This record gives sequence, C-alpha cells and structure tokens, in this order.
Amino acid sequence: MPEGIKDKVCIVGMGCTKFGEIWDKSDGDLIVDAAYEAYEDAGIEPKDVQAHWVGTCWGMTAAMLSVALKTQYKPVTRVENACATGAEALRNACYAVASGAYDIALALGYEKLKDQGISGLGGTAITTGVASVMTAPGAFAMLATKYFARYGLSPSEGKKLIAQIPVKNHHNGALNPKAHYQRELSLEQVLNAPIIAWPLGILDACGVSDGAAAAIVVRAEDAKKFRPDPVYLKAAQICVGPAEGQMSQAFDYTHVEETYRAGQAAYAEAGVKNPRKEISMAEVHDCFSITEAVIMEDLQFSPRGKVKEDIEAGTFNLDGELPVQPDGGLKCFGHPIGASGLRMMYEVYLQLQGRAGPRQIKNPQLGLTHNLGGFPYLSVISCFIAGL
Repeated sequence: MPEGIKDKVCIVGMGCTKFGEIWDKSDGDLIVDAAYEAYEDAGIEPKDVQAHWVGTCWGMTAAMLSVALKTQYKPVTRVENACATGAEALRNACYAVASGAYDIALALGYEKLKDQGISGLGGTAITTGVASVMTAPGAFAMLATKYFARYGLSPSEGKKLIAQIPVKNHHNGALNPKAHYQRELSLEQVLNAPIIAWPLGILDACGVSDGAAAAIVVRAEDAKKFRPDPVYLKAAQICVGPAEGQMSQAFDYTHVEETYRAGQAAYAEAGVKNPRKEISMAEVHDCFSITEAVIMEDLQFSPRGKVKEDIEAGTFNLDGELPVQPDGGLKCFGHPIGASGLRMMYEVYLQLQGRAGPRQIKNPQLGLTHNLGGFPYLSVISCFIAGL
C-alpha cells in the first residue's frame, strides 16, 4: 500500500508578497521578494536550497526563477496545472524531499497578470473529443442556477445566499495588509452589482492580481533544526477528472466530483474521520461565490443541500465553528494563478503558528487548502492538509 506524505516533510519558512496591481515591480522582483521572505523565515541562505520548483501559467521554462534568484546551475523545474499550479509546485518539492533526493527544497508560485492585459470574459476551449468554448463566469453561473433549482431556492433566495460569501471574505481580507482589496463590502453592494453571468455579479467574482508566494521544505526529522514550530504536511492530493461532466447529461451541476474525491483522498491520507470537527480552518478556491458554497458540501463541511443553514449561522466566519478564508480568499486577497495555492498554505502556516495578527483564529490544529483549476464539469483539484 502507498504510504503517502503524512508527517514526512515540514514547511520551515514561507514568504508571500502583497497581491494586487503591482505596476512598479517585475515578475522577477516578485519572485525575489517571496523567496527572500521565506529564506529569512527559515533562517537559511539562498545557497542552502538544493532544488527548486516554480509554478506559473504564463512564463517560459524555469529560467525565470533561476535568473531572478541567481541559483547558479542548481536544478529548477517549472510546473503548471491551471489554478492548482502553486500547490503542484509544493507537492513536487515535498515528494522530492521525502524521497531523500534533497534535504532542502524551495517551492514558489508567481504570476504577473496585470502586465499581460488579462481581463474580461475570454472563453477557454478544452479538447475532449467535443469542441466547446465556455467562459468561466458562464460555467459557474450554471452551477449556481442548477443548485438553486435542485434545493428549492428562489432566485432572490439563492442570490442572497451566495452574496453573503464575498461579504464574509472581504471582512477577513480587510484585516490583511497583503490583500489586493482591503475594503469591506455590504450585502446590498454585492446584490446590486452589475451582472456578468446571472446570478453572478461582478462582486461575486475574484479579481486578477499580481503576486508570488514561496515555501521552504525539509524532512520532518530535520525540521526542529530550523525552527521550534514547523508545519507538518499531513496530506497532498491532486485529482483530475476525465471530462465526463462535459459530455454527459448525467452531470448534476450541483457539485464538483473532483473536489469530493480529492477531499476524500486527503482525509484518508491525514487520518481525518470527521472533517467538520477535525479541520480547524480552510482556504478554498472561491473564484466565484457559488464555488465556495458548493465546496463546503463537497468537502463535507456541510451536508448536501444544507450549506445555506451553515452560512446563515456564521459557521464559516472568522469567529465561527470552522473559519473559511481567514485571509480573504481569492475574492479579496486576489488570484495570481500560479501563486494562489502557496498563498493559501502561507495563511495556514501563519495561523497554525499563531502569527496571523487580527485575523488569528483560536487554537488551530489542522488547516486545509483547496484549489480548483478549470470548470465544474472538468477540474484539476488540489487538496492539502497541514498541522503542527
């Protein structure tokens, strides 16, 4: 039987830039800022890192990192897996260290999207034998309308339900100096925002950001040499679907199968029996407000069709039973695609160490991160669990 990654590797240093429209810095500057914060946090020098993994969706080869960090002919590998790219860089670094191939590895994700002019509702074609073009807002709007219909929510009830999610996330992000959007939103603002794909308004969607995040990974038996409070990786799962949802009318458009299966695999690897009770906090892929609502059910934080009750009860608020997006999430912190998975782990890392400042939650034991790349009917999903 495969042994998995549980408690074999630790994160001993992390760094994260401010996310946003960073016109005065290059992608190389962002790489340097994130990496050097991680070096300092781990108490190491750049020369101590033996291998590097870099995640980006818009770069060319791994040379961007080697040039920026002047790695002097050391191995650097570029990975890309849509919105799970940063998590994929971390997973690869972890498995390389766990294997014994390296003692110290760096995982870094970055994106400089604002200079690319990426905006609007451009479609994406995914080849599955059937040609199709779908915008992201359109695909996730279908998730919302079908969810409303299946669980008996009127259009106004459904729209109010999902509007509470960006309100929560902006409240959390307003406490975070590195967040892209440091402002609160009212429910009325979200409900009255211009529609991009009904029922999703512009304030139901995450923004496009620049940013970078990094992690230093070592084997568990060496971790205390670097710091007294290393964060142990308990699970690192990637799940990719076969596109059945795109081709079959049986797909129900009220869940994402890959998220459910990635969560199940991560819980099994980490030894988690009751996710709602055992997971202390979560950073999940709230690309749209409906996405976070459905993720809560796919990860078994809420029963099927019952997330409305938990949202209205404040279960996922910063002071709730299971805080979700304590740093503001994609919606408020921002979404530089290659950096997001590592940014999520950065928040888990700070929370577990009690270093999250005004957004610090009480006595966290296990933190979960989740990324969704693609569409509801065909996704690349990462699901990681970490703890002290």
